[in-house]
Amino acid sequence: MASAATAPPPPANLRRIVAASLIGTTIEWYDFFLYGSAAALVFNKLFFPNTDPLVGTLLSFLTYAVGFAARPLGALVFGHYGDRLGRKKLLVLSLLMMGGATFAIGLLPTYTTIGSAAPVLLTVLRLVQGFALGGEWGGAVLLVSEHGDARRRGFWASWPQTGAPAGQLLATGVLSLLTAVLSDSAFGAWGWRIPFLLSGVLVIVGLWIRLSVDESPVFRQALAQAEARKAARKGAAERLPLVSVLRHHWRDVLVAMGARMAENISYYVITAFILVYATTSVGVSKQTALNAVLIASAVHFAVIPAWGALSDRVGRRPVYLLGAAGVGLWMFPFFSLIDTGGFGNLILAVTVGLVLHGAMYAPQAAFFSEMFATRMRYSGASIGAQFASVAAGAPAPLIATALLSDYGSSTPIALYVIAAALLTVIAVGAAKETRHRDLADIESPDDAETATARAADAHTV
Repeated sequence: MASAATAPPPPANLRRIVAASLIGTTIEWYDFFLYGSAAALVFNKLFFPNTDPLVGTLLSFLTYAVGFAARPLGALVFGHYGDRLGRKKLLVLSLLMMGGATFAIGLLPTYTTIGSAAPVLLTVLRLVQGFALGGEWGGAVLLVSEHGDARRRGFWASWPQTGAPAGQLLATGVLSLLTAVLSDSAFGAWGWRIPFLLSGVLVIVGLWIRLSVDESPVFRQALAQAEARKAARKGAAERLPLVSVLRHHWRDVLVAMGARMAENISYYVITAFILVYATTSVGVSKQTALNAVLIASAVHFAVIPAWGALSDRVGRRPVYLLGAAGVGLWMFPFFSLIDTGGFGNLILAVTVGLVLHGAMYAPQAAFFSEMFATRMRYSGASIGAQFASVAAGAPAPLIATALLSDYGSSTPIALYVIAAALLTVIAVGAAKETRHRDLADIESPDDAETATARAADAHTV
């Protein structure tokens, strides 16, 4: 039976909460993926013009990877304050930071204008993007997970996850439209700035919706309980959320990190590196490659809620394991289809890859949320997810491009993704099923210690 904190909210209220999280994550991922697509298509020429084209692409992807390096720091800072102050306030801040940084990239002078200062400023703005995204994901999925119906948590919590393909769809769609209507010279001169400047408008819309939702009832209940415990301890401070996570939930953090390896690496190989591989090794046009990712992202968006609903029926682990194993098995057919150069085969390769990725990504929000107690949930889920991104998503396009440069073949890249899939299968296989957990009833070990100490004191008295 659901507790009061986790009883299903009115449908209209829940839909508004889901919409607020979805729109916010869509904008955040639009900003993040826009950079990745631009890094593959134009940043090598605009910010690293004095290098070999493939080396320029490597340097461009290196600035792309820098954004991932900032995500763990964002997870630590946003997680700490999100567990202390609430989910909503931190989500508003993350949206402002991400949107501001993306808008500034659209105004940034290039190498021909200010020289080496251009890539430096680009890197700084990328760091701000990464810091903001490191705090966004945990808060967005928790806001829905902690509001929603426990019996359908996998379905409802998967909707913020659709922000990733929606952002990819939006970013790729805008770039595809611009490359279709502008010449290469016009796009390189000024056209690439338009989608970055568009972020400013999107942020205004996102803020208007996000400010209209209420704080999570599960968090409010946990905060009230924490204040009562603090009063009982005569003002003694609570242990920091990060300390509690690392003390009591380090195994869950490792599981989350392992679970992210195949999900993160496969996604960036399928959506970002594919723009390099298809255009440089296969000879496909930029427009064709972008259109294939665009179509596949639409399918990805559609299947994520379905995978989330399935995880409510059969469990988080079976669905996640299916996705990890599937992505690993798909890698060799994936590259074989792309090597044909046919548009239909390119669509098939990317679409199947993203459908299998969705089987991991959809249950991830509920799965990670159900691992941690409320007053350390933002920190725990964010740390597990974002620390993995440094080893997984950050270097994935960079490693894939370097392997292509060294070996001139897709085989090492396929083996790289397969190794990540094996790691994820091991991590998720070692985890406990979390589907039936009530978020309000997951007790912090610190709380249990406090209750035990109080009972002992009362017995002594």
